[in-house]
Amino acid sequence: MTDVTDLMKTFPAADDRQVTIANMQEGPFNRWAFRNLRRMLPTGNVWSGDGAVSELSVAPLHLDDIAFVDKEGAMSSVKQMLDEGYTDGFVVLHQGAIAAERYGDGVEAHEPHLLMSVTKSFAGSLTGILVERGLLSPDDLVTDIIPEVAGSAYDGALVRHVLDMTVGLDYSEDYEDPMSDVALLDVAAGWRPAREGAPDNLRAYIATMRKAGDHGEAFHYVSTNTDLLGWILERVSGTDFASLLSREIWQPMGAEFDAYITLDRLGAPQTDGGLCVTTRDLARFGQLHLQNGVMNGRRIIPESWIRDFREIGDAGVWDRGNFAADMPGHHYRAKWYTDLSDPHRPYYGIGIHGQSVFVDPVAGVVCAKHSTHPAPVDGKLFDDMFRAFKAIAHALSD
Repeated sequence: MTDVTDLMKTFPAADDRQVTIANMQEGPFNRWAFRNLRRMLPTGNVWSGDGAVSELSVAPLHLDDIAFVDKEGAMSSVKQMLDEGYTDGFVVLHQGAIAAERYGDGVEAHEPHLLMSVTKSFAGSLTGILVERGLLSPDDLVTDIIPEVAGSAYDGALVRHVLDMTVGLDYSEDYEDPMSDVALLDVAAGWRPAREGAPDNLRAYIATMRKAGDHGEAFHYVSTNTDLLGWILERVSGTDFASLLSREIWQPMGAEFDAYITLDRLGAPQTDGGLCVTTRDLARFGQLHLQNGVMNGRRIIPESWIRDFREIGDAGVWDRGNFAADMPGHHYRAKWYTDLSDPHRPYYGIGIHGQSVFVDPVAGVVCAKHSTHPAPVDGKLFDDMFRAFKAIAHALSD
């Protein structure tokens, strides 16, 4: 495992230690980039406000030795998962108190770290707030809100389809294929070098989406859907995404630190994966959901919205989708996964390279993890992470 302190430490950095837009998502360079994105890209600040921080009491528990059977059938432990899982930050809350907290490779507790697609869960919950306010409905036609995407794959799609990843799209989300659709998304967002003929901003890119199949028939994971959702939220609220998130969730939740989100060259937020937060504040976000949308006695997220995404997801749509083979027994709704195979029915957000917030409502457990796996999708590292989370939750609920 490369020590992050060996990157970007001379002026200029040696060629093999220089982090750039071209290599920032590759190991080992991601170990520096994921905690320093605001030094590389334009960002929008998510202010934590000047109100009281939601304090987290500390009630340490020894979790390292909790055992589980790993993906390959061998015995493993929470400590082994953390040691082998390129852990940058790890916080476990039990009944609202910090049961465990750990940082790796020089990461400090106050440093925001990239969430990748856990960002989508923030966008989903923010949508629930605006739906309750009457600013939009899941049954609204996308093109009624964003007419700029008329003539694209989003013709006939509802906000519900965008929320649940059931838009009929011809799209390749292959993170390791430089010619895939998601690679072009990164170009548009400024996360990869510009490419001749490719859109150079997110909104122009969204309007190029190609239709395939019917809306609502099957789960098809497409990050661009959530960038469109961010555009919808900005359009209906008249507020930029960073300020909206600050006002509606980050400040009322009592976040300890400012967060930030990456922006394209025209100021559009990368709501599919560009949010950077501290691990403690990620855990607070999970705790907010564990408490059914209430923090410090204040209603923030509608309880009905949380109940809806936990209970109403369509397992049939999931089973017809492109994640069913690798993640059987789930459903996906409003940017959250729910594990139907576990009697606790935990729900979670997940991001490539090992990011997650995991909520077990039966055990009263939240697990928040920031990581920098070298590969975007490492089946064993991801699987072992969730096996460890579930082992922790079940151990603490006994």
